[in-house]
Amino acid sequence: MTAPNPARRSGPPGEVRIIGGRWRRSRLPVLALPGLRPTPDRVRETLFNWLGQDLHGWRCVDAFAGSGALGLEAASRGAAPVVLIERDAALLRTLRQHVQRLQGAADVVQLRAGDALAQMAALPAAVWDLVMLDPPFDGGAALFEAALAQARRLVRPRGWTYLEAPQPWDDVALAALGWQAHRRLQAGQVHAHLLRAADNAAP
Repeated sequence: MTAPNPARRSGPPGEVRIIGGRWRRSRLPVLALPGLRPTPDRVRETLFNWLGQDLHGWRCVDAFAGSGALGLEAASRGAAPVVLIERDAALLRTLRQHVQRLQGAADVVQLRAGDALAQMAALPAAVWDLVMLDPPFDGGAALFEAALAQARRLVRPRGWTYLEAPQPWDDVALAALGWQAHRRLQAGQVHAHLLRAADNAAP
């Protein structure tokens, strides 16, 4: 997730670990920015157990990239292209360093600078297999709704959207935006949802 205030200074870096695929066990530094909340290992491992370990042929968008943990994990497992969207300049520099460090990443990972919603609106519709959303938790309901609406436009039939939020989204709220929950997980303060378009949801 991106930091909510790009003007704030960073503290000492932490790190995230890529769990599976060709860059498995790679450790990547993460800036200690207020509000930056990399997806925990446990949650990422569960997500890719849900989706399958091999994502070759998948086209993915990590719309609030932050540390890049979600998008780089997908790329490590074969997804291409993987679009990482981030507005914070310091985080973008770190993401570029990750792409340069990971062998072959430059061939499959595309970095886009700017507002996530605006960048999503500029992407082609109905061609993406997986859209990953981890908006700032203090962004308010309107941000989450707008992100889910953009993701609904982007995913292909039978595609997936992954959402992290500070509270669970119930079936009624999701259905109003055209989504149905396929899987859910809570890990601490993080509520994870794997979503499919309601008219394409599995029975």
